[in-house]
Amino acid sequence: MEKIIMAKEVFDTEISVLQNIRENLDETFDKMLEEMMECKGKVIFIGMGKSGHVAKKMAASMASLGTCAICIHPGECMHGDLGMVQKQDVVVLISYSGESDEILRIIPSLNIIGATILGITCNKDSTLARSCKVVQVFENVKEACHLGLAPTSSTTAVMVYGDALAVAASRLKGFDKKDFGVFHPAGSLGKKLTIRSVDLM
Repeated sequence: MEKIIMAKEVFDTEISVLQNIRENLDETFDKMLEEMMECKGKVIFIGMGKSGHVAKKMAASMASLGTCAICIHPGECMHGDLGMVQKQDVVVLISYSGESDEILRIIPSLNIIGATILGITCNKDSTLARSCKVVQVFENVKEACHLGLAPTSSTTAVMVYGDALAVAASRLKGFDKKDFGVFHPAGSLGKKLTIRSVDLM
């Protein structure tokens, strides 16, 4: 039972963090969503380490639900991938500390390109927070890790926040099952909606 108790403690901590963030959602969420909805280009997610894994999931969810989104690695950005970024794009930088060197080093180039920079961090006084047009700050996040060090609650919070952005954007765009099927041709729903009898013949 001791193992189950440890597992439940992780669940309890992360649920508590999510509930706190949910209760404190404000106009910052509106502004973040508005920038994405008004974007004429791509929504680009960039993070390093665990935040990079979350960035991939956020981009995949947004693309799946009708918002053109990609994820690029900050290290590769330093070696040419910034060429994927255009002025009409919205770039979302994700960093727990807001001081990740790999993230901060690409901000000057993003400014030169002219893309809109948004941020998600747990440090309102960070360089990242000061560099963004809109920044979502998650304060007083207690990690579920017993050492209080490994990204656990914080990454879960960002991922759920990303889901909220993706779903809200999709609903506002009127994205429906038919649209979903077009983007998921290998799924059962996609096959029902996109495969014609002539294709099978």
